[in-house]
Amino acid sequence: MRIVSSLAATLLASAALSACATTPSGAGGDAVDLARVSEDIRVLSDDSFEGRGIATPAEDKVVRYLSQQYAAAGFQPGGENGGWTQDVTLNRFQASNVQASISVGDWRRDLAQGGDIVVSTRLPGAAVNIADAPLVFVGYGVKAPERQWDDFKGQDMRGKVLVVLVNDPDFEEPALNTFNGRSMTYYGRWTYKYEEAARQGAAGVIIVHEQAPASYGWTTVQNSWSGPQFDIVRQNASAERVPMEAWIQRDGAVELFRQAGLDFEALKTQARSRDFQPTTLRNARLSARFDVATQQVTTRNVVARLPGATHPDETILYTGHWDHIGVGEPDANGDRIFNGAVDNASGTAGLLELARLWGRAPRPDRSIVMLSFTAEESGLLGSEYYAANPIYPLETTVAGFNIDAMNVYGRKERISAVGRGQSELDERLEAAAARQGRTLETGGADAGGGYFRSDHFPLAKRGVPMAYPGTAGEFRDEPIQAKKDAAAEYGRSRYHQADDEWSADWDLRGMAEDLQVLFWIGRDLAGSRDWPGWKPGSEFGPVRERSNASRR
Repeated sequence: MRIVSSLAATLLASAALSACATTPSGAGGDAVDLARVSEDIRVLSDDSFEGRGIATPAEDKVVRYLSQQYAAAGFQPGGENGGWTQDVTLNRFQASNVQASISVGDWRRDLAQGGDIVVSTRLPGAAVNIADAPLVFVGYGVKAPERQWDDFKGQDMRGKVLVVLVNDPDFEEPALNTFNGRSMTYYGRWTYKYEEAARQGAAGVIIVHEQAPASYGWTTVQNSWSGPQFDIVRQNASAERVPMEAWIQRDGAVELFRQAGLDFEALKTQARSRDFQPTTLRNARLSARFDVATQQVTTRNVVARLPGATHPDETILYTGHWDHIGVGEPDANGDRIFNGAVDNASGTAGLLELARLWGRAPRPDRSIVMLSFTAEESGLLGSEYYAANPIYPLETTVAGFNIDAMNVYGRKERISAVGRGQSELDERLEAAAARQGRTLETGGADAGGGYFRSDHFPLAKRGVPMAYPGTAGEFRDEPIQAKKDAAAEYGRSRYHQADDEWSADWDLRGMAEDLQVLFWIGRDLAGSRDWPGWKPGSEFGPVRERSNASRR
């Protein structure tokens, strides 16, 4: 494994501090062992773990390592049948021999898999064959009656391939405030686009990739969707999945629209209005054929539990996904292993360290459960499965804290709460951060839809108050510019790339502060009779209210 060391000279002083045994808060029950955390990240993102692909031999290594560490921290097996795991049965789909083309009259363009387009499926079968399907531009592909919005206008989409924009209508013009301004709603997520197209009976969907509204580059699309895709086992998959799920590069879409006599940018502007009408790309057709290797696989959530002393039936969750992309196509350096050090070996290491903090602390009144989810990278499938099949009742789950891609570049001024304004956990985050001289981030919109992109979401939509914290603001320690550059470079060049690798140069003190905050809030809740709730207006509040009688 290559060690990231390009910033070693400028970060040497910070790295020395990072290697210290504890956080700057000193000794005590809430002191985070930074060297131990770094070692956990290093191990989990080592090449020998092969990118932590699910349902691969690497999964056995992950499960073994996590269960050993949780046990050493003093936790008990919290999974099924007295074990450390919960089985999650999925369908696995691998597309191959992809042949795709678009045409308008006599004009034709072949589309290269991975270069021009990425084609996949999550519908069981041996092959997909779409021949000369008509193409229809449906704007953002949204049907939201509560917002008086319908991009389909009752038109028949059966058998057609829908071309849709990523994000939702307010992204380009936040002042419209039809979909919460610049903060993405669930309607902006790629998962929603595919789900709605299935409800419309479409043969396929092509999402036009644009970096700003997607919040990631084409290489991320290429790496995430070229490999195996997974889905939960569905009783009626054909009603919930389209045969072809695809992304196309923006330039290819612009050319297609031009050949059909249409102006892509003009139609984008029209798509921001409730009056938008679906637009058939006249004489345009798509053909796509590819083989599909479909098999049923079992992957595992890892579950560890510290039973409460007086109220063991009441649960506080700490969650984070252990999986990553696995092994894929080689990058420019020939590296095929997507190590996933930051995403999400860092969060997984954070869960292990939190378990150690709890193991050293007095026994809590309420139970503490660590949930290391599988299949987050495949669409939050491990957390979706647990939320639908909870081992510990959701009605008596007090709250939860999700950890995904932690800050490895140093201490920052503020703590952030993705989805801020949803639950009463915001005030608890703010109060805990204040003990460290930090404040809660109050500005900025969730334009990338982060609230819908991590494992807290399946639990939140079923009513469990979930916090998804991070860091914000300026770095607090020198060399500040070098830290900013390193963080920016990760987002630009390492996220979902083979270069997301462990570095000895990281400054983990900011990560340690965040872990302390989560421990403090959990400790306060575990020793109380408090039940944090959803704030007025939250779409998740009514779900929680239905089970009020279960909490006392």
